Amino acid sequence: MTAEYVIIGSGSAGSAVAYRLGAAGKRVVVIEQGGSDRGPFIQMPAALSYPMNMAMYDWGFKSEPEPHLGGRQLATPRGRVIGGSSSINGMVYVRGHAHDYDTWEEMGAQGWSYADVLPYFQRMENWHGGDDAKPGGDAAFRGHDGPLHITRGPRKNPLFDAFIQAGKQAGYPVTPDYNGQAQEGFGAMEATIWKGQRWSAANAYLKPAMKQGNVSLIRGFARKVVIENGRATGVEIERGGQVEVIKASVEVIVAASSINTPKILMLSGIGPAEQLREHGIAVVADRPGVGANLQDHLEIYMQFQATAPITLYKYWNLWGKAAIGAQWLFTGKGLGASNQFEACGFIRSKAGVPYPDIQYHFLPIAVRYDGKAAAGGHGFQVHCGPMRSKSRGAVTLRSGDPMAPPKILFNYMSHPSDWEDFRTTIRLTREIFEQPAMKSHVKAEIQPGINLQSDAELDAFLKEHVESAYHPCGTARMGRRDDPMAVVDPECRVIGVEGLRVADSSIFPQVTNGNLNGPSIMTGEKAADHILGRRLPKSNLQPVINPNWQTSQR
Repeated sequence: MTAEYVIIGSGSAGSAVAYRLGAAGKRVVVIEQGGSDRGPFIQMPAALSYPMNMAMYDWGFKSEPEPHLGGRQLATPRGRVIGGSSSINGMVYVRGHAHDYDTWEEMGAQGWSYADVLPYFQRMENWHGGDDAKPGGDAAFRGHDGPLHITRGPRKNPLFDAFIQAGKQAGYPVTPDYNGQAQEGFGAMEATIWKGQRWSAANAYLKPAMKQGNVSLIRGFARKVVIENGRATGVEIERGGQVEVIKASVEVIVAASSINTPKILMLSGIGPAEQLREHGIAVVADRPGVGANLQDHLEIYMQFQATAPITLYKYWNLWGKAAIGAQWLFTGKGLGASNQFEACGFIRSKAGVPYPDIQYHFLPIAVRYDGKAAAGGHGFQVHCGPMRSKSRGAVTLRSGDPMAPPKILFNYMSHPSDWEDFRTTIRLTREIFEQPAMKSHVKAEIQPGINLQSDAELDAFLKEHVESAYHPCGTARMGRRDDPMAVVDPECRVIGVEGLRVADSSIFPQVTNGNLNGPSIMTGEKAADHILGRRLPKSNLQPVINPNWQTSQR
């Protein structure tokens, strides 16, 4: 089979690239190893904890024993299904902060400043706002007719507004739209949910693209990119027990996630030459940055016992879950139609930090991502953590066997500032929950537990309890072509190989401030325009930054 463009991966960025190339009349083949996204475990927002713990939807990656976390191996879910990780994630929609993208440009990603990327966020969005959203200023920052529906939950549970009010009482602003003019503050959280259904990249982009007629999907395991005389000419896949090549007459685009993308590049002969030779792989392009620069967000769940039975715990039983599921199946409404992350906050950890570096997701039940509820009955929690860790890890090959999973070492908490930032996060969070709006709802702190106060006590808790927020990125970093650690240039072209690009969170020079699904889709949108030789005009809209950031923490 031959197409003009062959895309490896049907996830957040890959689906967006396929959609835009298909709309431009190009013949596109998308290769996806995973299967269908049909069924309530994926499509029902409240069931989000299930697909990322199911082998049929998740690659099942784990980190290597993390040396600074006592040898713990942390789960690294990546979607193995139509829509990729957008079909198993928490559906939270965060663009990132304007300064994130200006920093990218400063790091060598020319043309990826906030002014450059904002038009692509606007193009992809179909923003439905909410009662909190300003119809004037914020709406100008948002997109209104794109394929990606973005909504806000109903916030019927009083704990959501209590959390926002507590942030205000602690001295932080209330932001009407953290994806609009001002990220800093507390407010309603946005989600990729539409009419009670997960609005994944598959639903927003891939399925409409396939209906156009010139985008097709092949289920198969991508073994490597075929490179002939320095040019990518196709993708070697395995399906039905047979190995075959899907040929690309113009380009190959790797959009296989920040874990699988560097693995595929290295198996194709693109990566650190010494490592490739160790595994018997012929070197096509010596790019030591492939697999390096691995970043992620860590978080903790600060959990509290509730004074009244107003949390979701009353549904945390077989009959409660069945009732929610049945209501959603028959009406598309009710608690099943929300991911339950309906309130959030973005704050700065200290004076002198120019834009938020701590994020909060509030949840009206005390429960883990793996579905295990906290002891003590009714409770609630806030997911919180620093956004800009200085720790860096790497994805490396385990062997030259394409079927072998890669080695993933995040090197979590390897920088001293990580510990300081997490301790600050815990203490600032406790202060927020001491405010009148939340204090009346708090019976006791479940974890860390109010008895843990000293630096040493908090560090011991962190070592045992920090969890990944599942935002890995950076393993095929974008930069200048003369940067030896850059893997792709600002046009997303792999340096040293013709006809090959990368379009996913691998290319992020630095992790963005918040969840990565939105920035990953934007990357696909923008990469498609680079492929097509066009570009949207820069925006002249300016974000709002706290004018007192140099002297005040809030």
